[in-house]
Amino acid sequence: MYMVGSYGVYLALSLAVTVWVALSLKRNGRVFLVEAFQGNTEVADSVNHLLVVGFYLVNIGYVTMALRTEGALPGLREAIEMVCGKIGPVLLVLGVMHFGNLYIFHRLRQRGNPRRAGRGELGGWEDPRSKVLE
Repeated sequence: MYMVGSYGVYLALSLAVTVWVALSLKRNGRVFLVEAFQGNTEVADSVNHLLVVGFYLVNIGYVTMALRTEGALPGLREAIEMVCGKIGPVLLVLGVMHFGNLYIFHRLRQRGNPRRAGRGELGGWEDPRSKVLE
């Protein structure tokens, strides 16, 4: 009895948090991607969609792989501990994936803007010799 209920709670919580994080990444990451692709919204939206699909595949794959539990759950306490023991790693994987996506957005943004206004040839560092030669 507790096993099936625990699986239901685990799946519901894991999938809800996965969807929430994915929607947040999609909504907030679009701004970075549009900038990285110099205003080309079609390409930015396409890359954003692909990143979200990959995010879903990795996280839902992990959630389903971690579903199996050995042994019985004799009481409510053990059921709660089992769900918490499974949700914790899911949250850690979501966090790692989230920061991974942020890193990707950052790298794409850097690639799209190799020279930001006010920055020198060396990405913010001025070569002191260039002042002497002028």
